[in-house]
Amino acid sequence: MSTLTAVLIIAASVAALLAAGVLLRARMGTGGDTRSLKRRFGAEYDHTLERHGGDSESAHRDLRERAERYGGIRPLPLEPTVREHYTAQWTTIQERFVDSPRQAVADADDLLTRIAATRGFPDADRLDEQLAALSVHHPDHVEGLRAVRRAVHAESSSTEASREALVRARALFEDLTAAGRPTGTQAVRPRSAPGRNLGQLLKPKGSGA
Repeated sequence: MSTLTAVLIIAASVAALLAAGVLLRARMGTGGDTRSLKRRFGAEYDHTLERHGGDSESAHRDLRERAERYGGIRPLPLEPTVREHYTAQWTTIQERFVDSPRQAVADADDLLTRIAATRGFPDADRLDEQLAALSVHHPDHVEGLRAVRRAVHAESSSTEASREALVRARALFEDLTAAGRPTGTQAVRPRSAPGRNLGQLLKPKGSGA
């Protein structure tokens, strides 16, 4: 074997090892990025992956861009009187659902966007930005706002679909009205009508117990 041949073989072997190392690091990096994004975004990670048709690279880029753009938002606290006002409005929405499901989800949509703006998220006239920001800070429950928005804008929506949307939206409402409260104050939790839980309250008239 000539010296030149030996050198070429060695060079090819080194190049192959370097390429394998780069590929392995890339795969490990991707896996670490996936785990990190899943931990941070929870349910929103799966929603985003689905929205991108299973394309993890596009989903990861989307989530990273949102985190970079909106992660620095520091939600403003709610004063106790403001929280009580919002809680009373939510209770009214739940009670109104029995007679007018579609109006109730429309009111829930409006109330959630107003609360989000009050907490320092983008205003209601920038709904896409507001949703993106909420998905960073409330990733497990932001889908509740999307659900009521879909119910509002659907050409036809069943009472059951509206009920499910409102139940999901309540989790986001509780997040927005409970998180970041001023020191020394007691959060007021949303209340259903006396003696009736949320599921009972949102059942349409004529349904069984």
